[in-house]
Amino acid sequence: MRIGIDVGGTFTDIVAIADDGEVAIRKVPSTVDDYSRAIAEALPILFAGSDCSGRAVREVLHATTVATNAILQRIGARTALITTRGFRDVLELRRMRMPEMYNWNWDKPSDLIERHLRFELTERIDARGQVVVALDHAELKAIIARLAAERVESIAICLLNSYVNSAHERIVANALSERLPGVAISISSEILREVKEYERTATVVVNAYVLPLVKRYIDGLARSLRTIDVAAPLMIMQSNGGMMTAGACSTRPAYMIESGPAAGVIASHAVAVAEHVPDMITFDMGGTTAKASIIENGQMSSASEYEVGSSLSVVSRLIKGGGHLIRVPAIDIAEVGAGGGSIVWLDAGGAMQIGPMSAGASPGPVCYGLGGTRVTTSDANLVLGYINPAGLAGGGLMVNRAAAEEAIRTSVAQPLHMSVADAAYGIHLLANSNMMRAVRSVSTERGRDVRKFSLLAFGGNGPIHGCQLARSLGMREVIVPPHPGLFSAMGLLSAKVEHHTVATFFHQTHELSLEALNAAYETLQTEVMDLLRREGFSEQEIRVTRLADVRYAGQSFELTVPVQSGEVDAEAVRAIESAFAAEHKRTYGHRGGDGEAYALTNLRVIGEVAGGREGFRARKSASTGPHRGSRSAYFGSTLGWIETPVIGRGDLSASVAHGPLLIDEYDSTAVIPPRCTARLDPLDNIRINIQGVS
Repeated sequence: MRIGIDVGGTFTDIVAIADDGEVAIRKVPSTVDDYSRAIAEALPILFAGSDCSGRAVREVLHATTVATNAILQRIGARTALITTRGFRDVLELRRMRMPEMYNWNWDKPSDLIERHLRFELTERIDARGQVVVALDHAELKAIIARLAAERVESIAICLLNSYVNSAHERIVANALSERLPGVAISISSEILREVKEYERTATVVVNAYVLPLVKRYIDGLARSLRTIDVAAPLMIMQSNGGMMTAGACSTRPAYMIESGPAAGVIASHAVAVAEHVPDMITFDMGGTTAKASIIENGQMSSASEYEVGSSLSVVSRLIKGGGHLIRVPAIDIAEVGAGGGSIVWLDAGGAMQIGPMSAGASPGPVCYGLGGTRVTTSDANLVLGYINPAGLAGGGLMVNRAAAEEAIRTSVAQPLHMSVADAAYGIHLLANSNMMRAVRSVSTERGRDVRKFSLLAFGGNGPIHGCQLARSLGMREVIVPPHPGLFSAMGLLSAKVEHHTVATFFHQTHELSLEALNAAYETLQTEVMDLLRREGFSEQEIRVTRLADVRYAGQSFELTVPVQSGEVDAEAVRAIESAFAAEHKRTYGHRGGDGEAYALTNLRVIGEVAGGREGFRARKSASTGPHRGSRSAYFGSTLGWIETPVIGRGDLSASVAHGPLLIDEYDSTAVIPPRCTARLDPLDNIRINIQGVS
């Protein structure tokens, strides 16, 4: 069998698919003190239920929020930076941009490296790669002595123009390895071989900040797997949606910061293709965060950079400065701190707020009975009747409705002079309002009419909130896939092995050398092919895609466009210009006039394994017979409490069922409100029509 494991801040999801197509699933609370422990404890139970052992596993595919949480919670390694003299404060200066232009009280995120741990080194290489000032070895020796005294765990090296000549960075790295063994080292020319000093510095600093933590986690997980006889290769999901080896992840963790959300979008894209739904908004609501992405004309959206660590982590070409920049390829995902475990609180003015703080898996929501005392979104959903009172994860995690109701009464309802039901419903609606920020940031804020898209709702809480969220946005259809609470883990099983490489190539298109351009692409292609061959893949399995970063001459920022395969000739260059002009119009609302000069800035090559990996396949749920009964659910003060039928997915058919309806499953509950209808399509997806939307 092949196993997909998605570790979130609240739950750990495991999906195993055997060669005969049989699916085994487990959903357990994450063990925040050691995330690998939940995996090691859950897998033997899954093996026992499948009548096999760890020796049957031939591949483990993994996504995790370990690196993201380290940045958000500021629990990464004690990190230092060595940079060229005069560039110590690049991290402070950033891009001189801010996401809230007219908010005088906005402060940029504090840097991951304190200023006294940022060291200047006398050396200089120019933009052509020529040494202008030789590296000062005596100064380097003194810096190393100070680093030893500071007891740093990780060091980032980013010297000026090292993207074109990395000689000085390698001298520094070798000296550090020799005199500070055991200290993790990240080199900018290996992490991001690209122009722009702040972007390279920020990315290598993030890499260094999380590297020791990620390496310990990966090594610990590998040991835990070996103790249960799992010796299969361990592959890690990257932010771009491709897989990489555990070894590569242990040296370049910046490439897997958004691995969990990326897996969900990969699975969503498979559903979009199978269902012939070319325009789709993906909505993934877990226990800690909610994520949104866009699939348009059957294509996932991606970008060459994103920011993490702000209240709304987003890949945006328009809004910058709210988080820590990571310039690596990533699926276009917006993430907001609004999940089932998000904590409800009252601000100084007495207004109700939700998140971004989360109760997580420990102590968790009040209803878990694990020590949590602060009301969360899940407590409200339980009180409203939306969550199965018999427990979560098939009854593996019991819930206490009475405790949740009392907590809402004392913490929210009484201070706001509301009934418990109205307070809980207010929490539900406010959570939706917060999550609308993520959906709008990938759609309406980029010129897309969200009403033309279907909403794919997944994650443990996505199907609970999906219909109300879609109605608020004016969307007409919600799709709930099979195993929605384990959907990201399913996505891991359909992901491809993928590696990206990039090199700066500064030339205006009207004066570039086609020979030099083709030679540069050939070098990058050889590099990525060699990397995949070393990982055991044959040349016949590898597919190569080429891209280029382009901008109008004189601009500071570029857009990425595809480049045709084969030799690049003059006609291909004109095609690059046309593709950029069209993308510029779509992104910014205008394009340059006739005679506008175009400039290439970076060349990119993607190598992926085209075959040999199982695609996503939906499987029919077993019917559970007649509906399972009913429970009272609250749908707002106008409709009040309604005795609502409770069924399983297998009880639906192609015939339309009218809401209100609750569809309880092992890993989630789909809430079908009044004035909505639901049916089951041939691929076992729940298709919900939102009525009353203009």
